[in-house]
Amino acid sequence: MTAERRMRVMGSEAHLLAVGGDERLLDDAEQRLLDLEIKWSRFLPGSEVSRLNAQPGQELAVSHDTVLLFSAAVEANRLTLGWFDPTVLSALLVKGYTSNRYGAGEECRIGWQPTAGAAPGCRGIDIDPILNIVRMPAGTGFDPGGIGKGLAADLVTEEMIQAGAAGALVNLGGDLRVRGQAPETDFWVVDIEDPFNPDLPVLAVRMVEGAVASSSTLIRNWVHRGRAEHHLIDPRTGDGPANGVAAASVVAGSGWMAEAFSKVAMLAPTPLDALELIDGVGLSGLVVKEDGTVEVSSGLGAFL
Repeated sequence: MTAERRMRVMGSEAHLLAVGGDERLLDDAEQRLLDLEIKWSRFLPGSEVSRLNAQPGQELAVSHDTVLLFSAAVEANRLTLGWFDPTVLSALLVKGYTSNRYGAGEECRIGWQPTAGAAPGCRGIDIDPILNIVRMPAGTGFDPGGIGKGLAADLVTEEMIQAGAAGALVNLGGDLRVRGQAPETDFWVVDIEDPFNPDLPVLAVRMVEGAVASSSTLIRNWVHRGRAEHHLIDPRTGDGPANGVAAASVVAGSGWMAEAFSKVAMLAPTPLDALELIDGVGLSGLVVKEDGTVEVSSGLGAFL
């Protein structure tokens, strides 16, 4: 028996699938995702991330989930040598990304004046995983958008398996994690969407367990003060990339790792640099260039 559900959460369309599970298991998974959004969304004034952004310099007690989020983000920053940086919030706000609906809904509120330019980086973020305390340094804002969905998929699929599912899939807007038994074969088959034609996949990858995450400049974009903007920010400059890459997808063992490195692939100086970076850390992936051509990393062949 396979149960599945579609919902909207974290600003994305979500697909949940449980092999050997029932609707009650999906009820719990759906509620868990909604709970993580309440804790992590920078667009909800009462979220733990918003409280930290609004009170820089202060130690705040948060949930263990939020400690995991900040710990994963800081670790991703270290593993990518700073290419992935969750402290780009100031640049995003200056560019007009203040609302999860680009002009409607809740506004992101912070306790300091945002400025353009390079991200301040993660070195000043203090995390106490024993007492579940986080402190953001003055003038630094945290944006969970580059890693939160991948980590949420990791957590919820693990909990679905622990609750009795033989297999589990959580797909949050193209950032997905699979565990355990696939519904029909011995492996999971994941289509990677063509950013220029969402109805057709670029290719399909198969895996026994793991994650796939994708990023693109063709979604989450808007016009601010007469200029086209999107959500991908180079932390070195505070501006968007201009490298000829329209989309990137990464295959990894965990959702948070795949999501972080898909952002990095979008920021590399050239498509070739993006593929070399992915290969260099032992991951696999592809880039879709602005002319529609596709380049794949050397390691991706094992998943085709």
